Amino acid sequence: MNELICKIQELKKKKNAIILAHSYQNIEIDKVADFVGDSLYLSRMAAKTSADIIVFAGVYFMAQTAKILCPDKKVLLPDLKAGCEMADMINLQQLREFKIKHPDIPTVCYINSTAEVKSECDICCTSSNAVKIVESLHAQKVLFVPDQNLGKWVEKQLGNVEVITYSGYCPIHHNITVDDVCNVKEKYPDIKLLAHPECKEEVSALADYVGSTTGIMDYVKNSSDKKFIIATEKGVVDRLKRDYPDKEFIIIKENLICESMKLNTLQDIYDSLNNETFEINVDPTISKQAHKCIDRMLEVSNTGVK
Repeated sequence: MNELICKIQELKKKKNAIILAHSYQNIEIDKVADFVGDSLYLSRMAAKTSADIIVFAGVYFMAQTAKILCPDKKVLLPDLKAGCEMADMINLQQLREFKIKHPDIPTVCYINSTAEVKSECDICCTSSNAVKIVESLHAQKVLFVPDQNLGKWVEKQLGNVEVITYSGYCPIHHNITVDDVCNVKEKYPDIKLLAHPECKEEVSALADYVGSTTGIMDYVKNSSDKKFIIATEKGVVDRLKRDYPDKEFIIIKENLICESMKLNTLQDIYDSLNNETFEINVDPTISKQAHKCIDRMLEVSNTGVK
């Protein structure tokens, strides 16, 4: 493995490339990644980079987002099979039908969506900034696609906005139930539960803290507590165990693994960078429209609610 890591590092220098890795990736990929984090952080890093090549250790919609933000860069996805079930739950036609049912209402799309969907939405969001993004629209009603759980969590946080959600969801987080919470709390009654807002509304209501991948990691970093129950994808738990060896982390259930995220390996990254495969491209017209959606999100995130 060390030899492969060295080869990847050498190729990065030779080709002026960077590697972006999502926190759900296999943990060994962090050894070659230039930036590791959640979707908002990686979007910002993609927008700022001066590299010629971006290798995105993530899933397809993430690589698309990087290409939209950096149309002059070569964006590579190590494994084309790395998709997102949530993003696949809504296509352009389904979005249009959803908007026809609810006319004249601004539409927010979760970053876990295709370029085509982003191109017909008013603004994008991530789990880190969803509340701020919806609030920035100053609307009484907002359409939210595709994640129903995140959308309803945002509605609850704001209290004065009706969030009309599409029926999509993340299968990993949606699979966490109230029974799972009760079972683990019965074993560990005094340990705080940290949950991702992609969880069902009734699960989030039982959590001591609800936040994005970065939010959960920052909560652990700043807390004096030594034990935590984590309700999100296993990759986050793996990194918490590595970064905070003096603390204990209990994943709420053992099967919280995004198989698509785990497809990328160090060998795939080496092959992708060495052969410059698989390149991600986005239709220029779609890219231009989707860029406005993402750019508006980044503007609100960087400067506050407008």
